[in-house]
Amino acid sequence: MNYFLKANKNFLTYSLIILIVIPIFGIKLFISFISNIILLLFLIPLLLLILVFMGFNSYKSKINTCKSCGAISLGLSKNCMNCGANLENISDNNNFYKKPSESTIEVKAEEVN
Repeated sequence: MNYFLKANKNFLTYSLIILIVIPIFGIKLFISFISNIILLLFLIPLLLLILVFMGFNSYKSKINTCKSCGAISLGLSKNCMNCGANLENISDNNNFYKKPSESTIEVKAEEVN
């Protein structure tokens, strides 16, 4: 009998806690506690996904493209690392925020023989 108590000490402890807590506070408290834990297990990954999405959008807004050579930089430097052009005013003229109706496309027509 003594060996049984030593081997199953955790099981006996948790079963006694459950047998004491459920009759005193009721089964509704136990069910709401378990449902809150399950809800947290679903909400924590959702929160992490939202944080990753916000970080990605922040990273995406810092990307600049050089107008002279087309190289992509993170906006940490004032000059293009590829050609040396000035990158300070590129964020104001970024094509991502420009409406398509404001852009003009030049088209040359050539006759093919």
